[in-house]
Amino acid sequence: MILVIAEKPSVAQSIAKVLGATSRKDGCMEGGNYIVSWCFGHLVELADASSYDERYAKWRYDDLPIVPESWMFEVTKDKAQQFKVLSALMKDKRVTELVCATDAGREGELIFRTVYCLAGCSKPILRLWISSMEDDAIRSGFQQLRSGRDYDGLHQSALCRAKADWLVGINATRYFSLTYGRTLNIGRVMSPTLALLVQREAEI
Repeated sequence: MILVIAEKPSVAQSIAKVLGATSRKDGCMEGGNYIVSWCFGHLVELADASSYDERYAKWRYDDLPIVPESWMFEVTKDKAQQFKVLSALMKDKRVTELVCATDAGREGELIFRTVYCLAGCSKPILRLWISSMEDDAIRSGFQQLRSGRDYDGLHQSALCRAKADWLVGINATRYFSLTYGRTLNIGRVMSPTLALLVQREAEI
């Protein structure tokens, strides 16, 4: 059987209808040669700083910068049940290959791959790449599935972005918050964007 994993339940339902997977199970739908399941956005995320060392639970200058030697991931607590469902499906002996049907983009790739990697899955991946959820678009997309290896670079790009966000967010937020005695959230994208808005407002 082929396990299809979408980014959210509504997309999974649209795909399942086209594929004929109409039998509802716990956290998935089955039918024909397909099992269709879903994530709820990011089921797996980069672990918090305190996961690397308990002392990082407190904010101190002496601990900065915090730069992990090897990165850790953790399952989002409120989505743990769906991760268990996906992990079990990936290990299901009936499943011979997977279709990554998350959103066609960098974040969609990261959402699927982090679940796939944390679940310890090594089964072949095919990639569904569509921008419309119309039935015809889904059918056409499944007729043009590509190897998941073609998107390895996209996954690495997304992972690099996530790690950069973590490094800037964790370290800069702690540094500036400690320096100015108040919580100041600093972000790789947020802070430069805010600076541009301030600059433009000053010009006006």
